[in-house]
Amino acid sequence: MYVGRIVSVARTTDGRLCAVYRVSSRSFPNRSAAVGDGKVSIVPKPGHEGDIMKNPYIAYNCVRIVRNGDVAVVTNGSQTDVIAEKIENGMPARDAVVLASLMLDFEKDAYNTPRISAVVDKNAGAGWLGIVRHDGLQVERIPLEFGRIYYVATYEESNVCGERCVEFPATTAEAACDFILGQGVFADRENPVTAVAAMAADYSYHLVAKDAEVK
Repeated sequence: MYVGRIVSVARTTDGRLCAVYRVSSRSFPNRSAAVGDGKVSIVPKPGHEGDIMKNPYIAYNCVRIVRNGDVAVVTNGSQTDVIAEKIENGMPARDAVVLASLMLDFEKDAYNTPRISAVVDKNAGAGWLGIVRHDGLQVERIPLEFGRIYYVATYEESNVCGERCVEFPATTAEAACDFILGQGVFADRENPVTAVAAMAADYSYHLVAKDAEVK
């Protein structure tokens, strides 16, 4: 089943918060994730830079760490920066996700691709998932349970609900990337391209990116 992009929030079995993002794509698979200082960006692979001219939505910051390392924002588009900046300036996470979703709306591409967003806050011990589709907006605070992950996708599984909750065996950011790229329920989600995980650490978050294996 093809579900497009996926964002998720989780708590490991030892209690650390985690947000994980997966790019799945049929049209623009030649992308990777570049880890920077407190952020991660989705970018075209060398030789495919011209893809941005075909679709302006394929390159963006997908992760931003704010609030002195307490909060990780993970999304599938330019709303990452809006949400991060609003939270950094004191806005509650839920309100920041709602505001950015209303401001930017769904992507105006051929598929009306929804914007999906995730936030985890170490200080509050809480997580949020949000989606804005052509037919609605949903933002929910997620009951983060030990060893469980909640997710929402751009297609097919495009609403936040209890059915989108599965066991989360990962205890490292690397393992979280492997999990969302092709393990458990995600093994049946087609066309993986790259994944990014923000795993809570003693200070800030450990950021890891990993490309899917080319088959």
